[in-house]
Amino acid sequence: MYTIAFFAILLLSAVFHEYMHGWAADELGDPTPRDLGRLTLNPAAHIDPFFTLLLPAFLLIATGGRFMFAAAKPVPFNPYNLRYPKYGPALVGIAGPVGNIILALTFSLLIRFIALPPAIASLAVLVVWANVLLAVFNLVPIPPLDGSHVLISLIPTRWEGLILFLERYGLIIFFFFLFFLSDFLLPLMVAVAYALLGENGLSILLSTMAQMSL
Repeated sequence: MYTIAFFAILLLSAVFHEYMHGWAADELGDPTPRDLGRLTLNPAAHIDPFFTLLLPAFLLIATGGRFMFAAAKPVPFNPYNLRYPKYGPALVGIAGPVGNIILALTFSLLIRFIALPPAIASLAVLVVWANVLLAVFNLVPIPPLDGSHVLISLIPTRWEGLILFLERYGLIIFFFFLFFLSDFLLPLMVAVAYALLGENGLSILLSTMAQMSL
């Protein structure tokens, strides 16, 4: 039950993540997301066959239900339309993780200050965990992750070769990182979840995740 619930939560959180990218681009003067119908919370507009369906299914089977990651279809934007051409892409990029952090913080406050029924509390901690996962993972500065937009905006123009390298080989580096190095992010994700949930909330999360792996 909780495995299916977590997948649904992860999918909806990824949709909100992409919506925030579109909202930021729209606010900064680029109509591309709106023109393409991506400035919406309708999941159908954001589903990507690989990242939304195949990848989480593979990870779910490969890890016996212990780990799952999903992403929605990236929202396209035109950096030349943005109000701040140099740092606009970074602002659009950071908007997704910020949206996830807002969701995680909101649900963590509910868990901390409201006596929720056990089943509702379990779902709430999964919302926090899904959004922590999305926020932390997407801040890794490797294309196509959001952190790469921040990194590229900070790289001096004279290092253009590094930018071209990241843009050309970023996807290869991303898959290498995903399958071989992503475990290094787990302690950071747990630390962020603990900071939000506290000891009691983290205990509920670990108990719920243990049921997912059964």
